Amino acid sequence: MNKKISVIMSAYNASRTLNNSIESILNQTYKNFEFLMVDDNSEDDTFKIMQKYKSKDKRIKVFKNDENIGLTKSLNFLIENSDAEIIARQDADDTSLEYRFEKQINYLNKYPAVTSRAFSIQSGKKIPGMSFYLPTFLTIKYKNPYIHGTLMINKKFLLSLGKYDENYKFAQDYKLFLEIRKKGFKIKSLKDTLYLLNTIDNISTNKKIEQKKYFDLARKG
Repeated sequence: MNKKISVIMSAYNASRTLNNSIESILNQTYKNFEFLMVDDNSEDDTFKIMQKYKSKDKRIKVFKNDENIGLTKSLNFLIENSDAEIIARQDADDTSLEYRFEKQINYLNKYPAVTSRAFSIQSGKKIPGMSFYLPTFLTIKYKNPYIHGTLMINKKFLLSLGKYDENYKFAQDYKLFLEIRKKGFKIKSLKDTLYLLNTIDNISTNKKIEQKKYFDLARKG
């Protein structure tokens, strides 16, 4: 399969990790993609870094929000401005391994959405053991077994779900995954470890109370 992918990434005050994250996408073995990035009104050099890469690679599109609108609305904005058949997520503080797209995309012939395992990264060091694979429906009702940054999804399918629910400032990924499963579709979770996940100084660790509020709301919905 050589379908075009739209990679979407929203970043806020991400200058410390952004270079590695962007380069991990540009270094993918699968080359047929566009890379859409939005700076969510950062106070650091996030936008300058994005512009630097845009000047070097014509596949990159860069946007800047006039105010901080949050991840959910920023992702929906990027989806609306994408022009490929497939959407792939990337977080600004994480890294995709070079074979990620190449290994994931073929599964979209059978599944509407694909995720993968990841290694945990803490203080720049890789910690093996961050593993999520083939969760049961019962499992997803009580926790999120999927890594949002590894998501690759058919765009038409995502649009049919209404994109990300903008009522969810946090846990928008969990709400989306629940909707996919509730409608009877399976999310393919690869055994391959294709992502390096920052598990320090991220939303899940810094916004635990807010995250849990929206998580519980999605679970009860």
